[in-house]
Amino acid sequence: MIFDKIENTHLYENISPLLKKAFTYIKQTDFTKLENGKHDIEEDNLFAIVQEYETKNDADAKLEAHKKYIDIQYIISGEELIGVTPLINQIPCKEYDIENDYALYDDTSSFVKITPKQFAVLFPDDLHKPGIKINTSGKVKKVVIKVRV
Repeated sequence: MIFDKIENTHLYENISPLLKKAFTYIKQTDFTKLENGKHDIEEDNLFAIVQEYETKNDADAKLEAHKKYIDIQYIISGEELIGVTPLINQIPCKEYDIENDYALYDDTSSFVKITPKQFAVLFPDDLHKPGIKINTSGKVKKVVIKVRV
């Protein structure tokens, strides 16, 4: 997992050309003008999902993992906690769904507070639980960039 401020993306752009394109997209896009939903950047290799929701209780969420995509989660407005833990022999409570690229897990996690202009890069071995409320539920607008592994 990488957790940082958007102005520090230059530190990570050499990891992969697609990560660099994703960070460029985040920095050059006015998300206030984009509708919620999927936005293609480079077909199935790189796309954005803009979403708005109310944060939820930790107990109401599961950790998720992906195999085909890295997530870059970038907060546009609001704030939330993201639970994270490494994938180390946990047994999924929902087996891997190939079509939707996710499995779900019951496990404990550590939390990172993410606010506007911050991002988290979550790799396939990073179990993550986004959208968790901090003290009370609040509205979040976020973009998740899916980067093909």
